Amino acid sequence: MENFQEQLKNRRTFAIISHPDAGKTTLTEQLLLHGGVIREAGTVKGRGSNKLASSDWMAIEQQRGISVTSSVLQFDYEGKRINILDTPGHEDFSEDTYRTLMAVDSVVMVVDAAKGIEPQTKKLFEIVSQRGIPVFTFFNKIDRDARPALDLVDELETVLGIQAYPMNWPVGSGQVLQGIYDLQADQLVPFKNATIHSEIVDEAMDEIELLRDAGNPFDEDKIAHGQLTQVFFGSALVNFGVTEFLREYLTYAPAPAAMTTVDDKKINPEDAQFSGFVFKIQANMDPRHRDRIAFVRIVSGEFNRGMDVLLQRNGKKLKLSNVTQFMAEERENVQTAVPGDIIGVYDTGNFQIGDTIYSGKKAVQFPDLPTFTPELFNRVVAKDVMKQKSYHKGIEQLVQEGTIQLYKSWNGGDYIIGAVGQLQFEVFQFRMENEYNVEIQFEPIGSKVARWIKPEQLDEKMSSSRNLLVKDRYDEPVFLFENKFALNWFHDKYPDVELEEKM
Repeated sequence: MENFQEQLKNRRTFAIISHPDAGKTTLTEQLLLHGGVIREAGTVKGRGSNKLASSDWMAIEQQRGISVTSSVLQFDYEGKRINILDTPGHEDFSEDTYRTLMAVDSVVMVVDAAKGIEPQTKKLFEIVSQRGIPVFTFFNKIDRDARPALDLVDELETVLGIQAYPMNWPVGSGQVLQGIYDLQADQLVPFKNATIHSEIVDEAMDEIELLRDAGNPFDEDKIAHGQLTQVFFGSALVNFGVTEFLREYLTYAPAPAAMTTVDDKKINPEDAQFSGFVFKIQANMDPRHRDRIAFVRIVSGEFNRGMDVLLQRNGKKLKLSNVTQFMAEERENVQTAVPGDIIGVYDTGNFQIGDTIYSGKKAVQFPDLPTFTPELFNRVVAKDVMKQKSYHKGIEQLVQEGTIQLYKSWNGGDYIIGAVGQLQFEVFQFRMENEYNVEIQFEPIGSKVARWIKPEQLDEKMSSSRNLLVKDRYDEPVFLFENKFALNWFHDKYPDVELEEKM
């Protein structure tokens, strides 16, 4: 048990969030480099070369240089076991990111120093701020021309409404980058081969003086509750400022915290009873085996390979014998794991996103993970009717992952898929063709306003050309309204009918 307590204290589990192209995946690679997990960091943009990002394992990600899935990467550094959850940068996949953010204890926010706070960063930050967990900010790409550092920090505070505390400060940027000034050690960390220009250094020192006089005081309690963010400057691409960032992060980032159940009980990581929840399901991480993996965040107790657990949703008893930990698509079988760790359980169709698993007699249920309401819809059909089996299997597995949402026409068998953004359809089509060998075609039905209706209030006659009646994957009735006007008209006509919107 003493070893368990020691391991627990050394776990750090965080997600990296950013607007697309701010350098999130490049920073992830540099951190892996520090952990000795990879030998060289390939720039993600180098599509012509055969260097591909370690965390972008899916074929479409490697082709396009974007992250559309969350991957889990684990490494050791200076006595700490670090679990990074690399989230999709693309806004169409923010639902996957949202669920991932429920499984971490702190967040690293990467911001392009030339652009400042961008829309996707703001959107993701709002989710993080609701959880009240620590946020560490890394202003990236200072080896290129950047906006003035004072402007960036001011924008961070005003746009996101969080106080900032710089841990280092850039001295110049782009071609005249001199280095970063370490405000803790009170010394300049020179940029490699920089020719020192005294006027640039003087200007930075004046800014630092201003920060010390008028900046926010350092407050560990505010950091712990996500009200004050420590700010770092650097360049992930040229590995400058990353070591300093990682060391400070490990000093202040929290070990795994307690989580609250649906009945408001606190489950502490130290509790002997094992518990965890599924925040992601991923099919075909290994195309040779057509497998499916449920990603589980361990909340309490110790996982031991071969242990029996109960699936809270249906009381089913499961033996956890085939379980892995990750380095993107590289995996190894795991014997034991502790709270904060992410384990991958091979899944034959037992799990759904948001499921709670636990050992022992005392039932545990963590809150459901949110579902977003789709806005774009397509009818989908297989081009080759002979491939119906693969077609149905592909749709079922990709829907269970939460990549897209599935609806069926009320009285027929037509499949309608819904997504938050267009890229989700493209990824769905790409994966159906590449992973299930099924060509599909879409019949667009455009953007709709989806609302759920209670079965006992439903009368099929309520459906019309302006509000299509469909079933969701759980056979619950849903209306797809043509627009907000059609929705309001329905409200006026049926004032007693309650319609529900997901997030």
